[in-house]
Amino acid sequence: MNIADPPAPQLPPELIDKFRAIVGDKYAVTDATDIAPYLVEERNLFQGRSPLVLRPGSTAEVAAICKLASAHRIALVPQGGNTGLVGGQTPHHGEVVISLKRMDKIREIDTASNTMTCEAGVVLQVAQQRASDVDRLFPLSLGAEGSCTIGGNLSTNAGGTAALAYGVAREMALGLEVVLADGRVLNALSKLKKDNTGYDLRNLFIGAEGTLGIVTAATLKLFPKPRAIETAFVGLKSPADALQLLSISQTEAAGSLTSFELLADIAVDFSIRHGIDIRDPLESKHPWYVLMELSSPRDDARDTLEVILAEGMEDGIVDDAVIAANLSQRQAFWKLRDEMSAAQKPEGGSIKHDISVPVAAVPAFIEEANAAVVKLIPGARPVPFGHLGDGNIHYNVSQPIGADSADFLSRWHEVNAVVFEIVLRMGGSISAEHGIGVLKRDELPDVKDKVAIELMRSIKAMLDPLGIMNPGKVL
Repeated sequence: MNIADPPAPQLPPELIDKFRAIVGDKYAVTDATDIAPYLVEERNLFQGRSPLVLRPGSTAEVAAICKLASAHRIALVPQGGNTGLVGGQTPHHGEVVISLKRMDKIREIDTASNTMTCEAGVVLQVAQQRASDVDRLFPLSLGAEGSCTIGGNLSTNAGGTAALAYGVAREMALGLEVVLADGRVLNALSKLKKDNTGYDLRNLFIGAEGTLGIVTAATLKLFPKPRAIETAFVGLKSPADALQLLSISQTEAAGSLTSFELLADIAVDFSIRHGIDIRDPLESKHPWYVLMELSSPRDDARDTLEVILAEGMEDGIVDDAVIAANLSQRQAFWKLRDEMSAAQKPEGGSIKHDISVPVAAVPAFIEEANAAVVKLIPGARPVPFGHLGDGNIHYNVSQPIGADSADFLSRWHEVNAVVFEIVLRMGGSISAEHGIGVLKRDELPDVKDKVAIELMRSIKAMLDPLGIMNPGKVL
């Protein structure tokens, strides 16, 4: 899926020297071999190009870069951990890349306010650990948490496995520091939960994918660290049964239900087949599975989980279940879930969808989408899994066994059209947590309210009149 625009002209050496003077020789990358890792992404769908990668170490340096770029109309692409899945972090047209990974300081942890202020390049797993070190929880959790960064998480409004209880990235940020296209710095690093002083500018930049400005720091919410975490792996017959189990869980566990993942048998099979040291937690196979987790400030989580599973079995919803006996077993359950995306690669081409529908509509969506996709491409293998608790399903489709991968992937937009028609009819979204980038950019005007698109374009024009901030993404 390379973008077929002509290459941008090379930067004049004197301009490269000016950028280099801002960050220092060591942090201005011009060698093609050293630039290469910044030009590809995890799925290898997109191949970018860039004459220059800048690695600033401070907000002041980012501001100086933007000011110089604005003066010379140089397009910029901000990049965090380069784990995005829709091409939003890739320099498709020869833009200058700004890597925020050096900006990795935790500026402050305030346990009285339950906040942590950190720079954009802080790796998510580091933020989680630093919160844990002071007996707090930062609950954002993603498969890429060992490499994705806070700036990228906020710029894409990342979701993850704990969104059911804590919300998505947007709900976890109290304030932002953002460098605008002209080099001005918006300092809105507030710790306040209540602030009615005009427009909420913070939310303009969360989920904007770097098209309005570059997030350089954020004040994040922390939560009490749970004293008890209990995890169960459940076998059942259908998504409809999983939905009933979710209802029981929410009634019995209330706010302590933190994760509720729905997994198709084929997704579990792929993880077991292609993962390392992964096995089926249950003795026999089931058509569907649920991975659920309760987190409680008290020591009552296991009793509650046992009540939920017992009620599910009595109602004929749960066919089998196992509760993790220790941390190692809990980690094994989650490893099976976390490996599902990677485990699809050895199966050949995979067409991805990151959709959401109302929770009650998930079973009907999966049934309709499966039938529609197989009708379009006989032998195609739907691999649905994801966050049933918030209606976000990663509806992936693996190629027919023995098919040509390139031929299959060439039908990406055909499959999109079939799946998105069902999603929209059910009142859903074509992008639940991965963003728009370029992968879904062309579909966005067809699925978004027309007035909303007009307002988005107006905001973009006002904040980035020269169009230098991550051009060609989202809009």
